[in-house]
Amino acid sequence: MQKINDPNLNSKLKNKNITIIGGAGFIGHNLSLKLKDLNANVTIIDSLQVNNLGYYTTNYITNPNSERYIAFINERLSLIRKTSIPLHIIDARDYHLLSKVLSATDPDVIIHLAAVSHANRSNKDPFSTFDHSLRTLENALDVSRDKLPQFIYFSSSMVYGNFDGESVTEDRICNPLGIYASLKFSGEKIVMGYNQVFNLPYTIIRPSALYGERCVSRRVGQAFIENALSGKDLSVNGDGNDSLDFTYIDDLVQGITLTIDQPKAINQIFNITYGSARKINQLAEIVKSSFPNLKIKYNPRDELMPERGTLSIDKAKKLLGYEPSFPLEDGFVKYINWYKEFAQKNPSLFINK
Repeated sequence: MQKINDPNLNSKLKNKNITIIGGAGFIGHNLSLKLKDLNANVTIIDSLQVNNLGYYTTNYITNPNSERYIAFINERLSLIRKTSIPLHIIDARDYHLLSKVLSATDPDVIIHLAAVSHANRSNKDPFSTFDHSLRTLENALDVSRDKLPQFIYFSSSMVYGNFDGESVTEDRICNPLGIYASLKFSGEKIVMGYNQVFNLPYTIIRPSALYGERCVSRRVGQAFIENALSGKDLSVNGDGNDSLDFTYIDDLVQGITLTIDQPKAINQIFNITYGSARKINQLAEIVKSSFPNLKIKYNPRDELMPERGTLSIDKAKKLLGYEPSFPLEDGFVKYINWYKEFAQKNPSLFINK
């Protein structure tokens, strides 16, 4: 995790009560560790079911990646435990349990990450996606409406739909495609509705194409690395010329920390990405530089995937002082090296099955 050497930020976050719903996930555990390092009082609420231990233990036999991802998740939990961050294992769909924990932790800031974080899985199972995304969100908002903490909601770059022009700004009209993107955009509107009715202060974050250590979502870059380590070809949907604004987890975490207790972030939407889209083929070439004998196989493009590109981060730079530090050549190489070290310690987890 990169260091944020800002004494004002350290002072601002010291002893601030921050509760992260879905905090044992990929984004959540990385964010929790950074906030703890900045002397905030961090509490995690997570059922460990969605894209977490429960999912991979239940699908252990049918999912070829289960054993590997369980190891990643156990490493997350070990890091949380070592830093003494309280973890409340409850289902945020249970209003009364969630209310009880939030009352006890009395958060100044609630960061809502609980959701099904995979577009394809969302399209295949809309009921579960709605239940784990919007039901958890509505519960968290309703519990928060009296105490009025800063409510930080995680949306997605998918809400924009097909990009047009060189980059998209936060005020662009959204036209989401598919279940996942539609629910994310619905979540944004519900958060804004609670602000209109109850004065609940919010900040909405739109990330893009995240990657980094201990992720289990198997997005395109992660699939590339795992295929390479297992001796498989790289598989690309489409011709590889689609562009994504790939964002390393440390840059996202930096952006989130800058929004906390920041008056300029209240009732605002921010793109928090690297701010420069790259082609899938360029990502594949970076992987091939570490695994020279790889071959690329091209498949038909998924029609429900919008044509995306660069997200403008000018607003985050101007209002928050956000400055991403990891272009793909740095962040993704760091990610590859982490994977190689993990594979050396756990070679049985990368056997071609």
